[in-house]
Amino acid sequence: MTISLRPALVSDIDTLWALRTEAVRLGCATHYAQEQIAVWTASPVPAAYATMLAEGGGIVAMLDEVIVGYAMLDIHKHEIDAVFVDPARSGLGIGKRLLAALELLARKRGITRLHLSASLNAVPFYRAAGFTALREEAYAHPSGINLASVVMEKVLQPT
Repeated sequence: MTISLRPALVSDIDTLWALRTEAVRLGCATHYAQEQIAVWTASPVPAAYATMLAEGGGIVAMLDEVIVGYAMLDIHKHEIDAVFVDPARSGLGIGKRLLAALELLARKRGITRLHLSASLNAVPFYRAAGFTALREEAYAHPSGINLASVVMEKVLQPT
């Protein structure tokens, strides 16, 4: 099984959002109430997704011709917006590869520090990748709910 990475395209948005919805539904169930997940997963694609992808801030992981994960960087905010992997493909290192590719993309854009708001279930993943927890917060999700999260950051070492 060979996983390849490629730039995410605006035309990928529907596939990415469906993958994200499934990953949230299954991956976040251990840390969030079902009522929260129901609202979270029912939210529409943010308008910012198309902008981030058009600006080259997205990367997808492909298995054959199927998208099995993706990651997005808001280049202007120096923020990791998303890292999601198909739950059926978890544990294969896809998320690590996507995150490393985003960090490389950030360095190439002159970004020296990345930050993110991690869902509680994702904190160990980001910590293992060298991110430091700064504080816990109630993330105001665009759907109108507040989600417990952890603000994290990483100083990028020059290549």
